[in-house]
Amino acid sequence: MTLRYLLDTSIVSSPVSRIPDPEIVRQLEEHSVECAIAAPVWHELAYGCRRLPKGKRRAALETYLQDVVRASFPILPYDEIAAVWHAHERARLEAVGRPPPYVDGQIAAIARANGLALVTANAKDFARFKDLKVVNWSQRHARR
Repeated sequence: MTLRYLLDTSIVSSPVSRIPDPEIVRQLEEHSVECAIAAPVWHELAYGCRRLPKGKRRAALETYLQDVVRASFPILPYDEIAAVWHAHERARLEAVGRPPPYVDGQIAAIARANGLALVTANAKDFARFKDLKVVNWSQRHARR
């Protein structure tokens, strides 16, 4: 099957959150073979896990990251095409006084460079990027 979606950290981490969003879980089950994650998302997940104290929660998250996330989703790099798009968008947004967080720009650029829709529970964080398709799979954040 062809890749269609690039998952943000908010989507990948939802199934193991204290209260998983059932709509995100449903969408992941339905579309997992069409999904990838960006290298900066993998970094955020691994970093977040590593910051936890050693114990049951950290061990469970490490298992989830390796056995579910890494095993299920290709990790797409921040390459030259993404870097050029990111540079243009970053300059454009800074010029209008709306500079995005750097990592959000990297994730958006990887989605755009690969022709994928960016799936997030925080659509407003990515709405400022031009020519980027953003999809919200969250029931919770869609109501706001």
